[in-house]
Amino acid sequence: MDPNLDDALAVFTAVRRRLFGIAYRMLGTATEAEDLVQETWLRWQGTDRSVVLDAPAFLATTITRLAINHLQSAKVRRETYIGPWLPEPVDTSADPTLGAERAEALGFAVLVMLEKLTPTERAAYVLREAFAYDYAQICDIIQVSEASARQLVSRARKHLAGERRREASKDEQRRLLTAFVAAAKTGDLAALERLFAEDVVSYSDGGGVVRASKFPVRGRVTVAKFVRAFHTHFWDGVDIAESESNGQPSVLLSKEGTVFAVITLVASAETGEGRPGIDQVLWMMNPGKLGAAYAHVS
Repeated sequence: MDPNLDDALAVFTAVRRRLFGIAYRMLGTATEAEDLVQETWLRWQGTDRSVVLDAPAFLATTITRLAINHLQSAKVRRETYIGPWLPEPVDTSADPTLGAERAEALGFAVLVMLEKLTPTERAAYVLREAFAYDYAQICDIIQVSEASARQLVSRARKHLAGERRREASKDEQRRLLTAFVAAAKTGDLAALERLFAEDVVSYSDGGGVVRASKFPVRGRVTVAKFVRAFHTHFWDGVDIAESESNGQPSVLLSKEGTVFAVITLVASAETGEGRPGIDQVLWMMNPGKLGAAYAHVS
């Protein structure tokens, strides 16, 4: 192998996890993020690296711009997606922050909210909040003035802050998830209602590939009845394994060793009743979103 290519690979490998983390947060899909990582590597191979003063900055710039372009071209595809769109879950048990300074913009609720931002707002927010890039670096990467970069981040923060509640602790999320699964398996309507916030929403992402609700189910009583309605057949022969997806507790549902669903919750530290409660139940069932990290369990 070309020794220069050996050097290029070493530089790339050192920042690969970060590159994936940037792309995943912007796209919400691990499969497409991995594609962009590979495209970045190809571009790095073809670059005159002798003139690159800061290789990590160059690579971060490359993948961020690729992600912005990808989001712009994927807009129509997202709009025609069958049923609720949820991010592709990633296993973060070994890397809780997924290549970032911290786990910001990694949780499911925030990734879903990021969908409402423009591609450049998403890029600026992710680079600043998850990877702690300074504004001078951000303006170089997304090619705007520093004042515009600050405005993009500020606008994104305000938009997200307006929709976010104070999250329950990870231990509390795990407790609520365990209790939810137990109540769902038995169809215990009263127990389900006690776990839910009044305005709870259940989202099922089957992508039109598997049977799943094509519309969000809303409200404590309605969601509880929805979950109870299919408990007699849904859980038959299902193995349940605890996991961590996107930095938060989740469960993997499998049959004969193959994962067919990942379930996680969005939970608030305090609902209107002054107690922790489940705001969202997320059922990720699209097979195309489960293969990367959860195709099989032992």
